[in-house]
Order: sequence, then C-alpha cells, then structure tokens
Amino acid sequence: MSQSRELLHLYRRLLRSCATYPSKNRWGIYKSIQEEFRDNVNLNPDDAKTQQKISVAYKGLSQLRMYDTMVLSKGNPDSPNWEVTLEQNPMPKPDHR
Repeated sequence: MSQSRELLHLYRRLLRSCATYPSKNRWGIYKSIQEEFRDNVNLNPDDAKTQQKISVAYKGLSQLRMYDTMVLSKGNPDSPNWEVTLEQNPMPKPDHR
C-alpha cells in the first residue's frame, strides 16, 4: 500500500513540476505524463521493467525541477543567483526504439 501511495506522490509531483516547466510544449508533456501513468496503472510494482519505468520517472522529475524557480533560487524566487547542474547522460534510451 505504501508503494502505491509513493507512486501517487511521484505522479502528482511530476504534474506540478510540469505545470511550471518553461516550454511551449508544457501541456503536451503534462498530457504525456498522464497517459503514461494511466497506461501503466495495472503493472506489478515489483517487476524489473516497472522499476525501470519508476526510475525514469524520478529522473524526469529531477530534470523538470531543474527549471523550477523555487528550486533554482533555493526558496527565494527574487534571488538572481540560480544554480543548474547538467548531467552527462540525462535519460536512458527507451527500449522500443
């Protein structure tokens, strides 16, 4: 039960972070997140492929939060001092491609 609560919390955080993401395609990304979670609602959370999808979702969340002004300014949105850290290999390639 706690794992489903954790996944629901992840889902909500993804949607909130996506809503503030600075992109013209923000709402397309938002809808994609909703569809992905709806398509995978019945997967076994203990399965290896499901665990991989969950880790990709957490990775996506961290990337979305990189552009959140509250995260960038460390809680002070009026601060001009932002910190962004880029990764060398940001996202794994999907299996189906």
